[in-house]
Amino acid sequence: MTKAELIAQIKDKESFLCVGLDPDLTKIPQHLLQTEDPLYEFCKAIIDATHAFAVAFKPNTAFFECHGAVGWESLRKTIAYIPKNCLIIADAKRGDIGNTSSYYAKTFFEHLQADALTVAPYMGSDSVLPFLQFADKWVVLLALTSNEGAKDFQLEQNNGKALFETILEKSAKWGSPENMMYVVGATRAEDIARVRALAPKHFFLVPGVGAQGGDLDTVVQYGANTECGLLVNSSRAIIYASAGRDFAEAAKKEALKVQAQMALHVQRFKW
Repeated sequence: MTKAELIAQIKDKESFLCVGLDPDLTKIPQHLLQTEDPLYEFCKAIIDATHAFAVAFKPNTAFFECHGAVGWESLRKTIAYIPKNCLIIADAKRGDIGNTSSYYAKTFFEHLQADALTVAPYMGSDSVLPFLQFADKWVVLLALTSNEGAKDFQLEQNNGKALFETILEKSAKWGSPENMMYVVGATRAEDIARVRALAPKHFFLVPGVGAQGGDLDTVVQYGANTECGLLVNSSRAIIYASAGRDFAEAAKKEALKVQAQMALHVQRFKW
């Protein structure tokens, strides 16, 4: 999916919602455990219930990979089921030496047919560049995350500059706003503006809204650009809105609630 196609979806759906697919067998409705493929059946129902309100889905691959070959097949089926007008972000946080990264890229972009992949930048340019060689595919680079441990490295100062700022400045030369996004945590709203100043035209994938306490209006205030430039992810607040047989309907209501709030911003800023 190209940037222009993504922006068109935001306009059409009046939404910049990304639904995170984190299928935990200890949390999904118990009746699904009796099906042949509980992970897939759960994700399929969530996708059916929410795709009208979302422009992207983000399967977290760890929740599939931990089940071995069966889990990989569930992941393949889930990605294949996501509507083609939605951006598919494989949340795998890969990143290794060049040759290894090339094969990770083939795995997710060619075999699984994901549109985007989260990538860790710690090993530098040669660990990221192989992912950028695929047309109409995206690298979603970790920049400033919302977890407690982010302060251990990302906020460390060196010559008056935080590490995440160095990452943004260097990585902007590797790709472009047409094929690179940044992960920017919603729970660090005061720092989102610092990221936007260094990456004015890039899209941000923003986790942390909902269950993690991030505020959508604050994210828009500090993080939006003239094209919206945001994909706000919500996982648990939507997919685990109910643990009963009405889980899909509950997820739909939560997704609609978020989309309605986003629509106000889309209309206000004429994105």
